[in-house]
Amino acid sequence: MATNRIVSYPRFLYCIAALLIAPALSPAAETTPMHGIAMHGEPAYPAGFKHFEYVNPDAPKGGTLTLGVVANGYDSFNPFVTRGIAAAGINRYLYDTLMEASADEPFSAYGLIAESIEVPEDRSYVIFNLRKEARFHDGEPITADDVKFSFDTLTTEGHPFYRNYYADVSKITIDTPHRIRFDFGHSNNRELPLILGQLPILPKHYWQQHSFSDSNLVPPVGSGPYRIGRFDAGRSITYTRVEDYWAEQIPVRKGRFNFDAIHYDYYSDDTVALEAFKAGNYDFRLESSAKNWATAYQGARFEDGRIKVEALAHNRPVGLQGFVYNTRKPQFADPKVRAALAYAFDFNWTNTNLFYGQYTRTSSYFENSELASRGLPQGEELAILERYRDQLPESVFTEVYQPPATTGKYGMRDNLRTAINLLNEAGYEIRDRKMVNTRTGQPLQFEILMHQKNFERLVLPFKNNLARIGIDMTVRMVDTNQYIRRVRSFDYDMITQVLPQSDSPGNEQREYWSSTTRDVEGSRNYMGVHDPVVDELIELVIQAPDREALIHRTRALDRVLLHGYYTIPQWYLSTDRIAYWAQLQHPETIPKNGIDLDNWWVAGQERQ
Repeated sequence: MATNRIVSYPRFLYCIAALLIAPALSPAAETTPMHGIAMHGEPAYPAGFKHFEYVNPDAPKGGTLTLGVVANGYDSFNPFVTRGIAAAGINRYLYDTLMEASADEPFSAYGLIAESIEVPEDRSYVIFNLRKEARFHDGEPITADDVKFSFDTLTTEGHPFYRNYYADVSKITIDTPHRIRFDFGHSNNRELPLILGQLPILPKHYWQQHSFSDSNLVPPVGSGPYRIGRFDAGRSITYTRVEDYWAEQIPVRKGRFNFDAIHYDYYSDDTVALEAFKAGNYDFRLESSAKNWATAYQGARFEDGRIKVEALAHNRPVGLQGFVYNTRKPQFADPKVRAALAYAFDFNWTNTNLFYGQYTRTSSYFENSELASRGLPQGEELAILERYRDQLPESVFTEVYQPPATTGKYGMRDNLRTAINLLNEAGYEIRDRKMVNTRTGQPLQFEILMHQKNFERLVLPFKNNLARIGIDMTVRMVDTNQYIRRVRSFDYDMITQVLPQSDSPGNEQREYWSSTTRDVEGSRNYMGVHDPVVDELIELVIQAPDREALIHRTRALDRVLLHGYYTIPQWYLSTDRIAYWAQLQHPETIPKNGIDLDNWWVAGQERQ
């Protein structure tokens, strides 16, 4: 499943699956309308449930939530295209989807615009029955024609992600104005009914009169709980709650979206943003800096309770944050070079001296979950990997992946010696204090692209360690907008990037690692992964028939990626560090996915 979530696939599994297309086009007479659907098994909430267990159904409506955004502004109200920088919150608040996922299950979805869903046992197609009361903000009804228009527009004119995410949809049929069917190119993509439920629904009547591909600041017509109110281009934006919102009493909306207005202010610097929060200029802050968490949240307003501070545990997969190599660049084409450079990053020193010991080292792309590979491959995971033994490095089967540590007596000295040995094996040697390619004579050097000033203190020790073995790493700091543009076009050698994951990985894995997305501008294949084994493992993950199979297949994918050395893993935190002004309140129950401001409300006095 995609979290905050680019065509052909040369894989033998598709040839077999193609034989199943004809049965998939048969009539849907044997299906039964359901209120919800789970990826595997049955959804936890029964038909007729009143609200999610992690909300307060009696939360009062009212008040304003003010938030801070650290970025250099925005120039678009269209979050679905690659052009422009979209305003914060616009996709979250302006558009409703067919289904709504719960935050306390691996992956289950319940009706929102769709009152019910129908799928056959083999999930070769899905039918959505739309609510007749569903409306856009201008009062026009939401129909099956709008759903088809949304799918067609997003997969042809939208971000490349949508084309890849929904690539296996082969046919769309509008049965009635409130009933639409999607047939699939093969019946092994069991996630498709659920991720089609994530489709944001756009008003056809509006976009037929406007250019969808343009990025501009004309407020569009939406269908969600908020509409665009006041805005100061690039500096702030306010969303106002739709008073006659059609879905307010639907179970998946009960107790949620309680603020009358949600206002975002933009800050170009995080230090300024932190001081603005403490001064009362905005209400809530999710803290990402260990130093700030250890030192900045103190003073009279914290002591007397006007500002509350909490570290709330969560059980969601945290994915991987790390230094990401762009393997499209020649200096990073060799996995041994990539493995070698990891020995120059001293996590242990960084965690002790800069992070106050708050973090844990990441060692999986699916960290903090049962999907993460651990130890040596065994059982079903080993059987999966054995199919590709002749295409994989032997280390996949014989070595437990662990990112380099500096806990030994000689610490970094031993690590750099290991790095030099690996580089020698890759055809490099030190000449005149520079690490050079013995074949071309070219020095090993690269640039790390950054947009967060506070990350410099983390990168400079890494740079200094590389310099000790003759490698020149330069640090290039750019503004946020330029950073986004360069990342979208893969114009970098190395970046620091977060690769988020859900508890139910599926079609979005193509976006991260598939050969088909390597050269698609705007895709999330930041590393440029191009590996036929990875391609086939992605399809196995997507086609997993049950939770147990999903776990084994995801672990196999994780292990192959780790032994490809596409990143230098950094760290993770299994808590959400939050600070907020006391007029905000949240439900007692925190779902497994962690805090969600959409479930909060205003109670009590304003900030003082």
